[in-house]
Amino acid sequence: MAPVASGAPVSAARARLAGPSGFKGIVASGKTTGIAFFASLGGFVYGYNQGMFAQVLTMNSFIKATHGYAEGTGLAQGLLTSILELGAWVGTLINGYLADAVGRRYCALIACVVFTVGVIVQACTVNKDYVLGGRFVTGLGVGSLSMVVPLYNAELSPPEIRGSLVAVQQLAITFGIMISFWIGYGTNFIGGTGDTQSKAAWLVPICIQILPALILGAGMMLFMPESPRHLMNKDREQEALQTLARLRSKDTQDMGVQVEYLEIKALRDFEVETARKKYPNYQDGSFKSNFLIGFYDYASLITNPSLRRRTMAACLTMTFQQWNGINAINYYAPFIFRGFGFEGNTLALLATGVVGVIEFLSTIPALLYVDKFGRKSILLAGAIGMATCHFIVAGLIGSYESDWTSHVAAGWVCIAMVWLFICNFAYSWGPVSWIVVSEVFPLSMRAKGVSLGGSANWLNNFAVGISTSPFISTSQFGAFIFFGCVTVVAALWVYFLLPETKGLTLEEMDELFGDAGFAEADQALKARIERDIGLTALLEDRCQG
Repeated sequence: MAPVASGAPVSAARARLAGPSGFKGIVASGKTTGIAFFASLGGFVYGYNQGMFAQVLTMNSFIKATHGYAEGTGLAQGLLTSILELGAWVGTLINGYLADAVGRRYCALIACVVFTVGVIVQACTVNKDYVLGGRFVTGLGVGSLSMVVPLYNAELSPPEIRGSLVAVQQLAITFGIMISFWIGYGTNFIGGTGDTQSKAAWLVPICIQILPALILGAGMMLFMPESPRHLMNKDREQEALQTLARLRSKDTQDMGVQVEYLEIKALRDFEVETARKKYPNYQDGSFKSNFLIGFYDYASLITNPSLRRRTMAACLTMTFQQWNGINAINYYAPFIFRGFGFEGNTLALLATGVVGVIEFLSTIPALLYVDKFGRKSILLAGAIGMATCHFIVAGLIGSYESDWTSHVAAGWVCIAMVWLFICNFAYSWGPVSWIVVSEVFPLSMRAKGVSLGGSANWLNNFAVGISTSPFISTSQFGAFIFFGCVTVVAALWVYFLLPETKGLTLEEMDELFGDAGFAEADQALKARIERDIGLTALLEDRCQG
């Protein structure tokens, strides 16, 4: 029989070995799906913490515990809120090294321990310093979890449902936000809502978050598997094969398991070969060599013209995601709703609870349709919808803020517009921004590119958190005009400058960013490695058989 050429037949063999995708694939991969959902407790912890503090900030008993600091100047509130994001930025940067050094499991475990320590410090609050220190430490854990959980899920998932299981993280975040809003609304009544309010009103929602963190940490330590990719990187190849077989509920000789194992090995060898060619003088495996390789790779994301365009696309996407106003509402919704003329904390917290429900439910359509409609169209639709809501709210504030009591209906329209804004964000800029960041970089630079995009996310998150409170304290009208204008700029940038990345190959992605060399070189090297380790021959035999 004539030999089978690589290329289309090999691709056909891969397709025959692939399991079902979509909902059927999620159900068929029951064990891996269960592990991904459990690991996404990390996303729940992040989302809960993000939403919970917006509720706590308005509680009389918490304001007393900080000796009035929490209701002081806008800058004081901004610092209390945003110092967590500063810690998360540091945690994300540390995690880039820690996840490879100790593994995904132990990285998540360490993050849970650090997070818990930060919560305990906050629970012992006797002044503002406990809150500031505790939230910074908590942020270290949150930042680490926000990076390691999707990484862990991606490396455990079969290729055909990897996107779905990674997207579980976003759903977990919005679910955490939703739950935190309603818990805060309920505990607000402990001891009354006035001066007699009990300390438990804010201690309960703060301390509750320890439970999912402890469950996640215990699971990672006791029964969750290590990532086969990390095991391969540490030259524990047999253990990687056995772990992969257990995840797929098959034995190690299964053809699908063998192919997936060799694909992991090929990617590891690809990264080693890439580093060897680019940096031949830094191959001794020392900390210094690894640090210098990482430094030079990060530098090339700025100095290389093609990579710089990709970096700008990733970082600007994350910048616009933060400055369209979403976290201003997540962090300060009760204050914003009270600014619409609704006196008292109870109604403001109730309206905030609805925000969480809408954000969670509106995230689901994006997971189902993003590959059908494309990235640009969804981002554009979301930006136009969000900007419209901002300007309507600003117009109503400008018209009626001096006499809300006589225009209650206008206040309710403002609340409805905020809810509609949340809906537009949740199906568009929330999940799609992360998809764009993960797609624009070539294979050899993807990990560091996504890391840089994630860093931009947290830095801008911090800036939004610290600036929004003084902004809305000075002029709520101005705040909505500002966020509306930024969102309009985002829409124009997407329309004129951001290329569509849906369904493109690496080569086509290179053409978009003005360099046809990255993907060709990457693919040629990858094909050679797959031949050398026997993956191509295995797939050709499968095709012949």
